[in-house]
Amino acid sequence: MDRSYVKSNTADGIATITFFHPQSNSLPGTLLVKLAEEISKAGNDSNARVIILKSDGDSTFCAGASFDELISIKDFETGKKFFSGFAMVINAIRKAPKFVIARVQGKAVGGGVGIACAADYTLAIDVAVVKLSELAVGIGPFVVGPAVERKIGTSAFTSLSINATEWHHADWAKSKGLYVEIYKTIEELDAAVATLAENLSRSNPEAMEMLKKVFWKGTENWDTLLIERAEISGKLVLSEFTVNAINKFKAK
Repeated sequence: MDRSYVKSNTADGIATITFFHPQSNSLPGTLLVKLAEEISKAGNDSNARVIILKSDGDSTFCAGASFDELISIKDFETGKKFFSGFAMVINAIRKAPKFVIARVQGKAVGGGVGIACAADYTLAIDVAVVKLSELAVGIGPFVVGPAVERKIGTSAFTSLSINATEWHHADWAKSKGLYVEIYKTIEELDAAVATLAENLSRSNPEAMEMLKKVFWKGTENWDTLLIERAEISGKLVLSEFTVNAINKFKAK
């Protein structure tokens, strides 16, 4: 039985979108599509002035791409479609005319780092380590790369991409601008997220929409760019090297 889900709730001007997958909040294609849809819906909802993006569970915010789905990909079009799901989520965050606050309550891997970077404002717990593991399985952070590089800069993005097997601490992520602030407990994290969301829910929606356009200036080509990057990943995932690497990871 599939226990994964994406659920949304809007109250007092705050839209909260929550995703979950029993395998460390990894993201199969169906979940990516649903997540993008809910973000876009909240962006167009006049009752919502700010969006909180979070996952359920204690230890992992998002483990990135689903290995089960990666290993099942047998042709280029299927691979392109799967990786385009991450493009859809990032572009939905980018296009939403409202600020997206990410609540990172645990480690973020691969696409999870991309989502945390795409959010307009990301708060985390101090054990929320990060890793871009794509190169270690023969691919590369091509789709999430523009969002990560935009948030933390080329040097830090290069470091994360090349050192694909090492965790980087939350303090490192904060120092690079990925996290705005980190907290020692979930209670402190949730209080900070709630306070910020409540303040923004009372702010001028027109001003916030215009600010978001300013913040994202220069990314207008991402509809095309991220799909082109999905094509690169869709090709690489079919290689013998990648298939063997993913199988080794799954066997651990």
